[in-house]
This record gives sequence, C-alpha cells and structure tokens, in this order.
Amino acid sequence: MHGEVQKKAQAAHRMVSPASIDAAQARPLTWKKVVKQAVVVAVAGATLYLLLPKLIAVLGAWPRLSTLSPVWFTVMLAAELISFTCNFALQRLALRTRGWFAVVTAGLAGNAVTDSLPGGDAAGAAVQFAMLTTAGFDTGTAVSALTTFSLIGIGGLLALPVFTLPAILAGVPVSQGLVRTALLGLAGFAAFAVFSVIILRADWPLAAAGRAAQRLRNRVTRGRRPPVTGLDKRLLDQRDAMRRVLGKKWWQAILLTAGRLGFDFGCLLAALRATGADPQPSVVLLAYSAAGIVALLPLTPGGLGIVEASLTGLLVLAGVPAGHAVLAVLAYRIASYWLPLLAGLPAYLLYRHRYGRPVFRRATPGVDGQPPRSEAASP
Repeated sequence: MHGEVQKKAQAAHRMVSPASIDAAQARPLTWKKVVKQAVVVAVAGATLYLLLPKLIAVLGAWPRLSTLSPVWFTVMLAAELISFTCNFALQRLALRTRGWFAVVTAGLAGNAVTDSLPGGDAAGAAVQFAMLTTAGFDTGTAVSALTTFSLIGIGGLLALPVFTLPAILAGVPVSQGLVRTALLGLAGFAAFAVFSVIILRADWPLAAAGRAAQRLRNRVTRGRRPPVTGLDKRLLDQRDAMRRVLGKKWWQAILLTAGRLGFDFGCLLAALRATGADPQPSVVLLAYSAAGIVALLPLTPGGLGIVEASLTGLLVLAGVPAGHAVLAVLAYRIASYWLPLLAGLPAYLLYRHRYGRPVFRRATPGVDGQPPRSEAASP
C-alpha cells in the first residue's frame, strides 16, 4: 500500500521498465509526450471527480482524529515505521549495499514524486534511479534492483489472500464479495507464481517474447526509426541480473517483503482498534489485500481517492461500522501516504547536502554505467 517505486504501495508495487525511466528523464518535449501526459492527467482528474464524495467523506473525518485512542494511534505509527524500514532493508538487499542513507533518501524522494503526480510511477522511478546512480550505484544494478523489488512486492500482495483461507474454511462469516476477492487473489497469485518460475528458470519463453516484440516494433516503425536488434538477449541479461540481485539471500527478501506487508496491515488493524472497532483480522486482511490490488491501477497519484473509496467500502463488507471505517482509513492513510509524502522534500534536501544535484543517466543496462563508490559496496 506504499507509494514507493512501487506504490511503493505502497507504490508502489508496480514494475517500471528501463525504457520508461529513460523516457521520464528525457528533456525535450514532443507532441506525443504532451498528448500522453494530457491523457494521464485527464484520466486522473476524471477518476478523482468520480471518487470525490468518498474522498471528501474520509478527509472530512479529520476533526474526529482527536477521538482516537492515543495508545493505538502510537502503535499504528510504529507499525508503519517498521513497515517502511523493512521496505528500505529490502532495497538495500537488492542493491547489495550496507549503507542506509542513499537508499532511504532516494526512496522517500522518489515516493513523493510518484504520489504527487498523475501517472508518476516512471517519474518517481527516474528520480530514485538518478539519486542512486549519483550516490555511486551502477545503472545496471539500480535498474535490476528496482525491477526485482517491484516483482517481489506484487507477488507478496497477491499472496495475501492465501492466509485467509484457514479462517474461511473454518466457517468465519465472510461476505460473498470478499470471498470472490479471495478467490481472485488466489488465482492471480497462482498465475504469478507459475509465470515467475517459468521466466526465471527457462530461457526460451523470454527469448521468444523478445524476438516477437522486436519484430513487431521494427515492423511498426519501419522507415522512421533504426531497427532494434538483440532484444531477446537483453531481456535474458536483465533476467540473469535479477537473479544475481537476490543470489542466495532470497529467503531474506521473502522475510522482508512479509514484514513490509505485515506491519503495514498491522498499521490498518491498529487504526481500526484506535476507533474502538474490533473486527476479525482475517476478514480485514481480505479487505486490505483487495484494496492493495485495486491500488495497483495507476489512475491517480498514490491511489488517492481509489484507496479511500475501495478500502472504506471493503471494511464495511468486513463488518466494520461505516463511521469507524472512514475514520480508520483516514488515520491509516495519514501514516502510509501523507507523512511519507511530506518526508520526500526533506529527504531530497538531505541527499543534496551530501551528494549534490542528482545526475540523470540512461537506465538502459550497459549504458553510462558507473563504478560503485562507498555505499555501493557488496556485502
């Protein structure tokens, strides 16, 4: 649920390609880029307009924050802090570094860009990528790490409904809407797991996809752009780089992903308890995972409006009174969205003080690679 280069959530959790990072860093404006951005802004505006009543209802609960239990509100903030710590620890693992400063400041700054711009995933990833490479991480490692992190986050989110099966099978009352959500999440996780195993272990599917995409691209752009060659090999090289990123520490990546999602979910549970509600955690987990999957759609900055509307409605389906659900979602979003968003500018200024202005480089592997410096040391 984070707005990391994932959204980050938060996050966010969406995969950003090297090509999209390069495009986001490009300085000249073309009419195609202007039209594309106009469409993105229009879609975000229309979505926010449709969800405005629910968003206003959630934000309008601001005066009622004083009624929250101070103890549970503190627990909520602590859980979200630990969740972000797991998130940055996962990025450190992917980047193969012992340093925290560059990873945390780049992550917060990139998250702030992602969560404040319509369709800001590529722009946020470009900022984070530029800050990491300026701090000394080579471009290939940075892109592979960010891609790996995105894939792990999506897989973890899709896996959440698996943990609700025991409660559902045990007869815990669950609305049919949430049951369908659980089944959809399980199907998505199974498909994701099979796809991941095939891509990571077999060469021919990825190579075939690369050759097909290369033929299609060259056919469409024939006579206007130079033909692309070797796309299948580049895809395999990126896949191998992703495997090297995790290496033998895959179990740490799984634990950190579980910690990031688990403590973020704990933040939501604590927010509910702070309102006085005491719902069944397994049912709330269904609502949480469903809202997270919905938030993967890059329609609004940081899922603004989408998360508020979907999570509030799903919590009501989970048996939470409407008033408690609205207040809990507001408190949860303060911890998981608004506070990290506000932390982006101070993080960027701290980064500038240590490293200077970030230098934007091409994200395509093998181009403008830079040797690692102090914080890019391998463990």
